[in-house]
Amino acid sequence: MAMQLLALVENPEDACCRYRVRPFGPALEQLGIQMEIAGLAKSPWRRVRQLLHSGWADGVLLQRKRLPFWQLGLLRYRAKSLIYDVDDALFQRDSYHPKGPTSWQRQFAFWATVRAADVVLAGNRFLAQLAAQYIGDRRVYQIPTCVDCRRYPLAEHRLAGPGVKLVWIGQARNLPSLRYMEAHLAEAARRLPGLSFRIICNRFPHLKGIRVLPYRWSAETESFALAEADIGVSWLPPDTWSLGKCGLKVLQYMAAGLPVVVNPVGIHRELVRHGETGFLAETPAAWAEAIDRLAWDPALRRMLGQQARHLVEEEYDLARWATRWAELVSNLIRTGAIGQQSSGMGRKGTHFADSGGQGVGRKSMAGVGKGD
Repeated sequence: MAMQLLALVENPEDACCRYRVRPFGPALEQLGIQMEIAGLAKSPWRRVRQLLHSGWADGVLLQRKRLPFWQLGLLRYRAKSLIYDVDDALFQRDSYHPKGPTSWQRQFAFWATVRAADVVLAGNRFLAQLAAQYIGDRRVYQIPTCVDCRRYPLAEHRLAGPGVKLVWIGQARNLPSLRYMEAHLAEAARRLPGLSFRIICNRFPHLKGIRVLPYRWSAETESFALAEADIGVSWLPPDTWSLGKCGLKVLQYMAAGLPVVVNPVGIHRELVRHGETGFLAETPAAWAEAIDRLAWDPALRRMLGQQARHLVEEEYDLARWATRWAELVSNLIRTGAIGQQSSGMGRKGTHFADSGGQGVGRKSMAGVGKGD
């Protein structure tokens, strides 16, 4: 009889589940483990019943959610094994919250969840370092957000000059980031009349100085919508919240063979290799120069896009990580063993201790959780 993994997620259709949980199901099945994905009940009493019944599974994966302490206690009591997957700086409010970033409640809930878990799967090195400060290196594994490159057709890069199309993809809650780069896009459009900006989302803001082309997001068409564009763009505010970002949109651009223009913050520095897969630029003038250069040179866009696609295939492709993720989870569920999957786990090492996590200091916590 197959063993069972219960994945508790906030929303089964959210990007976090679609990229960090659901794609690994087939690899788990090959190891004799079936994964059931369930949205966490909204009603407190229904959630209590859900948590109390979680013991039917051989293991539970809690994705992102910070549960109230008493609910976390119920889950920990019932779960035979508990895995916590984190891909954001969930110990604080986001960059755009009107109350500001710091929150004792969120920091405590994050700390409690990390402490309760048998294993933490962290989406980037910053998050892995943070979790390791709480529970040590041996229970923390760095698993990057992955994309399935087979789903992404490559951009053709035929246009030059006017008519070239920038693209941004993301959820509505991240639309405020576009305000940070509004002046940068306007400067690029001033230098290159005819430049347009495709926004793939379910809401569409008005931006001064550049023509916005709305494109309603769907899982079925997003990869084709990206391949129809010419240059991917992304902006992260220079703050702690951004350090927890795992770069999904940039990975999608690169998988579609698009060169990328981003600001040099957080995961952008790791994903975008300046002059090889795109350009790191900070000021409006630097953005305009990078976009203008790419717009007039389709051969350069094609070369950088091919190198970007190759980087994703080598380091962030689902095909390279699915079996590793499944083996880690399987080993925990079957044996309860921790820290025995570190060999041969890729450039980052899946096991954080083997990727330089030992001896992590307290400095990366500076400014975190100093009041609500």
